[in-house]
Amino acid sequence: MKVIVHVDGGARGNPGPAAAASVISTPSGEVLDESAQLIGTASNNVAEYRALLLGLARARELGATEVEIVGDSELIAKQVRGIYKVKHEAMRPLHREAMAALRSFDRWSIRTVPRAQNARADSLVNAALDQARAASG
Repeated sequence: MKVIVHVDGGARGNPGPAAAASVISTPSGEVLDESAQLIGTASNNVAEYRALLLGLARARELGATEVEIVGDSELIAKQVRGIYKVKHEAMRPLHREAMAALRSFDRWSIRTVPRAQNARADSLVNAALDQARAASG
């Protein structure tokens, strides 16, 4: 089963309070799963990796064998494709974990889109961060 996995992570402040989100749909656009989680204090890039890991875990739980990952982080996409090296020490374990998760699928691809084309995942991240701020305020 092939699924489309939209992922987004964000931090308010860099680093700052951070969240990760994923939206999983069929190739025809039917939404199968939406998930968001607060991840504590993190950088934007760490949040993007955590979103990727969240989306891959949810896709695996749904029984997906093929994933098309869509996100708005060019850095993460190029690191996963091996175009860029992972230079930042804190991101290396996340990159290794993501690559191991990807190997559990028969096929995978990753591409970037403008934030506007990743709007649902972006809105889930912001809603989680807004809810956390309201709860602590």
